[in-house]
Amino acid sequence: MSQKNDKRGPDYNQLEEGTRQSKPILRQQGREIQPYGKIARLPIALDEKVCAASADNLNQLLADTMTLRDMYKKHHWQVAGHTFYQIHLLFDKHHNEQDELVDTIAERIQTLGAISLAMAADVAETTLIPRPPRGREELPVQLSRLLEAHEIILKEARTFARDASEAGDDGTNDLLVSQVIRTNELQVWFLAEHLVDVPVVHADKAKGASAGH
Repeated sequence: MSQKNDKRGPDYNQLEEGTRQSKPILRQQGREIQPYGKIARLPIALDEKVCAASADNLNQLLADTMTLRDMYKKHHWQVAGHTFYQIHLLFDKHHNEQDELVDTIAERIQTLGAISLAMAADVAETTLIPRPPRGREELPVQLSRLLEAHEIILKEARTFARDASEAGDDGTNDLLVSQVIRTNELQVWFLAEHLVDVPVVHADKAKGASAGH
């Protein structure tokens, strides 16, 4: 190989010499600066024990919200049937709204001085929402699974909101009531109406007449 084509030659080394300070330092390793489950107390006028309790509750809610969010995307991809287009769009809208909740919940946990769950393996170990099968399911089953997941989240969100209120953690209580509960309740309404068995084009006159008597 000629010296001209040898990247390790004097000319190349001379060029490289001027870039050493700008090179990224790769493959770094070190200790955690804050272990999971520990509180780095911030001056937010809340007791450390209150912050820890709220963070534990919120991490459970975060795991379940991330699972629900991902279920929406799964069903968004796999939905089938004559209402495909409308449901495809609805599932994606709900996914995006749940994704916003994920970010809000995680940031609240960090604001409390705690560490939020983040990785899929940790979420899978923590969530209370049953895991759906990998394959495609019929739309009524998809809707039922989502409604069950919403109910799990709403039950724990109401409990956690009461806990936060009693502990004086108004910020967490406000997040749970004004964002988590209200968003999930609205999404439940939109989903549940798709499971009402009503005529699509012609009214059922026989049932209507009997109801009139």
